[in-house]
Amino acid sequence: MATAPAPANLPLFYKDLTPLSSVDHADFHARPLDSAAFLVGQHAVPLTSDEFVSACRFFPIVFSAGDNPVPLALMGLNEGINTFVDDQGKLINPVYVPAYIRRYPFLLAKLQPNTDELSLCFDPTSGAIGKFDEGDALFVDGQPSDQVKAVLEFCKNFEEAGQRTGMFMEELKKADLLMDGEVAIQQEGNDKPYIYRGFQMVDENKLRELRGDVLRKLMQNGILGLIFAHLFSLQLMREVFAEQVKSGKMQLVTEAPAV
Repeated sequence: MATAPAPANLPLFYKDLTPLSSVDHADFHARPLDSAAFLVGQHAVPLTSDEFVSACRFFPIVFSAGDNPVPLALMGLNEGINTFVDDQGKLINPVYVPAYIRRYPFLLAKLQPNTDELSLCFDPTSGAIGKFDEGDALFVDGQPSDQVKAVLEFCKNFEEAGQRTGMFMEELKKADLLMDGEVAIQQEGNDKPYIYRGFQMVDENKLRELRGDVLRKLMQNGILGLIFAHLFSLQLMREVFAEQVKSGKMQLVTEAPAV
């Protein structure tokens, strides 16, 4: 059901990457997108642990399958279904928008594999950046504009949140708290329930059995609160399912394929 972004050359949503340059893009402007077409059909979006408290009110939070799981906000329960946007990629209702989405089309990336230095890049295919008459200028007198400085700060904060998320995941694995998830939802009028697998979740039984010192450490470093936010959010799976039914986006299968 939920998979981490494929380990390809480009991350999820990005079709191309170009380093932002004061020479090549001196007269470029950034304009807001009316819609996020890249979200149509995207059922899971990466989430940082910093966002759990805000996101858990709107999305089920799960962890991708595999040895290196990442947190995901579920926007649909089946591949290719997003219940939070319409067919043009516009939000149907006001909800918390994950930082991974808000960062697009910008991204901090390594230009050389043998360096740790990150450069601000953007997706030139996004339609948000170009030689437009409208929008915010990216450079003023050859220097980054306030808009670019704000974007750079946002991207830096996102990278730092990603590092904290990695440490959070390490603590979950160290405490052996993750288990293969399974949710069965019975739809009225159907003999068989819809069964969703292919993701990971925190094992509540193992959580209850943690030693006192381990539990105290998880509470002191704030991880316990994030775990509860994740567990509480799982109740929203039934709401997302109901939205899929209401929108007519249900697949004609009673069991989602595990991936």
